Amino acid sequence: MTRRSRAREVALQLLFQHDVNPGVARIAIEEFAHGRLGKPEAEAFCLALYDGVTSRLAEIDARITAASENWKLQRMAASDRNVLRLGAYELAFAADPTPGPVALDEAIELARRYGSADSPSFVNGVLDKVFREFTQKAGTKEEPIASPLVPSA
Repeated sequence: MTRRSRAREVALQLLFQHDVNPGVARIAIEEFAHGRLGKPEAEAFCLALYDGVTSRLAEIDARITAASENWKLQRMAASDRNVLRLGAYELAFAADPTPGPVALDEAIELARRYGSADSPSFVNGVLDKVFREFTQKAGTKEEPIASPLVPSA
């Protein structure tokens, strides 16, 4: 696992914690990241992801809600909801955006590790819609690609 992948995993753990207990002190968040990662670059990336998601949570949740037909955000499994938040942030809001196919694959892998058997395809479907909407609004020509991790439906 690459350092950035591991940093995403720790950011997901922090987002899950924030979801169920939003009052955790900043020092505890930083200590958790430091204890799990131990590398300044990885810690900075992890905390940037965490801070980015939590600071734009309403916008991110609105994009996920719009992309997830027949699913209310609060009815989603907490692990899936937070993987989607992390992926949507990387796709549409990060100051230094991760390329779409990479962000999709990373989110699918996190869903595979932390979600149910259906989580990877669910995350792939929702984030693909978020990515398509983002690229259309941004006017880019980048096309989403089918993930090699999840077969196309």
